[in-house]
Amino acid sequence: MPFSVWWQAYLTPPASALKFAIKATLAMGLALYIALWCDLDRPYWALISAAFLQIRPMSGMVLEKGISQITGTVVGCLAGIAIMSLFVQSPTPALICLTAWIILCAYAASVTRNNASFGCIMAAVTAMLIVVITASAPTGLFAVAVARLSELALGAICATLVSALLWPIQVRDHLAGLADQVVNQAFLHGALRLDNSADIAALQATLTASLQPLTQLETDSQAARYEGPEGIGRLRASHVLTVRTARLLAILHALQQLLRSHGGELPSPTRRLIEDMASDLRRSAEGSGVDQARQRLQALRHRALQCMAADLDEGIAPAPDQAPDQASGQAAGQTTARYGHSPSGPITSDPEPTRTTESPEALLQRRIHLGLREALGHALVILDAREAIHTPGKRRLKAPAPAFHRDHLEAALNGLRAGLVFALLVIVWRYTAWDNGQIAMLVGTLFSAFFATRDNPAAVAATFLKGMLAAVPSALLFGHLLLAQANDFVTLALVFMPPLFLGLLGAANPRLMGYCLAFTIGNILLTMPGNGMDFSIDGFLGRAIALLLGLSTVVMAFRLAPGLPTTIRKHRLVSATVNDLHGLHRRSLHEAESRFGGTMADRLLRLAQHDDSLPEERRYLFSLGLVGLDLGYASLNLRRRLGGRSDALDLALDDLAAALADDYGASARGHAPDRAREYGNRLLQTLERQADDGAEYRLMAGLIERLTMSLERQADRSRQARQAAPAVGVAGRQRTPDRQGAKAPGVDR
Repeated sequence: MPFSVWWQAYLTPPASALKFAIKATLAMGLALYIALWCDLDRPYWALISAAFLQIRPMSGMVLEKGISQITGTVVGCLAGIAIMSLFVQSPTPALICLTAWIILCAYAASVTRNNASFGCIMAAVTAMLIVVITASAPTGLFAVAVARLSELALGAICATLVSALLWPIQVRDHLAGLADQVVNQAFLHGALRLDNSADIAALQATLTASLQPLTQLETDSQAARYEGPEGIGRLRASHVLTVRTARLLAILHALQQLLRSHGGELPSPTRRLIEDMASDLRRSAEGSGVDQARQRLQALRHRALQCMAADLDEGIAPAPDQAPDQASGQAAGQTTARYGHSPSGPITSDPEPTRTTESPEALLQRRIHLGLREALGHALVILDAREAIHTPGKRRLKAPAPAFHRDHLEAALNGLRAGLVFALLVIVWRYTAWDNGQIAMLVGTLFSAFFATRDNPAAVAATFLKGMLAAVPSALLFGHLLLAQANDFVTLALVFMPPLFLGLLGAANPRLMGYCLAFTIGNILLTMPGNGMDFSIDGFLGRAIALLLGLSTVVMAFRLAPGLPTTIRKHRLVSATVNDLHGLHRRSLHEAESRFGGTMADRLLRLAQHDDSLPEERRYLFSLGLVGLDLGYASLNLRRRLGGRSDALDLALDDLAAALADDYGASARGHAPDRAREYGNRLLQTLERQADDGAEYRLMAGLIERLTMSLERQADRSRQARQAAPAVGVAGRQRTPDRQGAKAPGVDR
């Protein structure tokens, strides 16, 4: 860690860091004073509760986290009481049952998000405290449960009050900043796509810079519901922004494929339209005002509509020009994926020469113009969603909440690791009868679950261990030697609070949070302030050894059992995408679109992060994720355009969607697609028998050709990456598409 970071954090701290440290210190001081006044058994729990709630000091988040913490504590109390009621005379079965509960809570924390995850961790920690504390004195079971709940609730209440009354920070400001980042980076990414940029690093950087705040926005927006009636509007707008941004990225990816293959065949007016759109997206991203950006995009959309009208043959009417339905969150037009890629016509011979007189060049122009119109429609809705997040009263948007990617195998491994850490520390505690073993079990249980969902948890745990080591001399001086001279609360606060303030001041810097938060918590656990404190040296050393033993066990567990290897995690991301592509037809259009957009935004970010760690010649996951996004929205828009006409056509659509999913899994392994063409031909034959619209037939044929070519290019890229790194690959079995939606192909090494 560069010394300049520490210098800036402590000698030239920003005003926001000072406010954060002051607020958190006051919240902890207030919680400690009330706990001492009420003569609670372990007042330091109120301190830890207040500290954790102030990590993200936005008022709505503090309230949401407080509710999650109290809910988790209540559930943990009930679980602890139930375990002791069943095994009050049998400590070993009680501890086995407690280990299973901790595994379950750690698993739940890994498949949930944000504050709900924290609530699951608190359920594990609270149950552990109740069972361990009352194992030798079961008659005090209810008293211990009430005490733990009182202490944690007190810390949550104090943190919430201070957060709301002193320099309040609103979630709405945080969400507005994230929304600006998402929109600006997505527009910059769009400009690069329309410029047909070959700079993969720049494309991936702008995509990651958009998806990262987008994922955080979707998670953090849940706390907006606690900030008045407008919070629900911001929550809905965040959902709209997530779905529409994912769709825009898919359309832009498809457009670049068209431009890369056939951009030289476009007439000058179309090329100027594309250049102007790229320029205006870049200007909008660089901050020229929302109203000006909307006017420019609306003018471009009008130009795209004029070009579409000029493209159409006599007697072929364009799709109605309807503005996006902001009230219901409906799709703005049809996605560009519907409109084909190859200007060479259908993948089978024309059924009749008279079906259409449009040339391949005219069809290419129409596909480009329709794609631009679609992209501009989504861009306008994205601007509306950003405005609704800033000022929800001006815009009313509705959208179902998107889903997130969940890896249940990885969550199960996280749960087993947490159970293993607890079991090891229980063995030490049981066979040594060590009083301070409770501290080791507390630290091991808390941080083995808390760090499991972080990137590189072993490094994070090691950082916390260093912070705890730094807390030992600080707690010895301030919490032991000097605090022993205190005889009232004022003196106690003047001696005990300065180290906590310094730790919190550094924790305001994200790069120092691991060290400084551990330093703060270490001072609290090593001192354990209360009405009957133990100032003996052997007691202090026992607590220090227990604290370091607990964290060292966590570090060791993450190093020896790091979870799924990176290669397998990548394979499972691809497998989950294949499964989602297979399951799109089982849900309604709106639900499928929402779930697919949310999960793919999450997966794209993870795939891009994996690509960042690889050399250039081995990077293929970034494009693989975009191809999956494109295939999903192409399947959905085929359903929207052709679905419901007849059972035969619906069956052909489902079979084609399943074939695309199978070929997507094959392209990830570097195998050429072999199903999309076959089932695409079947769809076209069914469409030919039931429709007399030659233009639609050609557009559908072009779409299937484009998707097939996209899969072929991705297969080539995946194969080249696998040759550069033979150990990296995706294997799986294929299936014949059917209407029942059999299990999707598995993915393995």
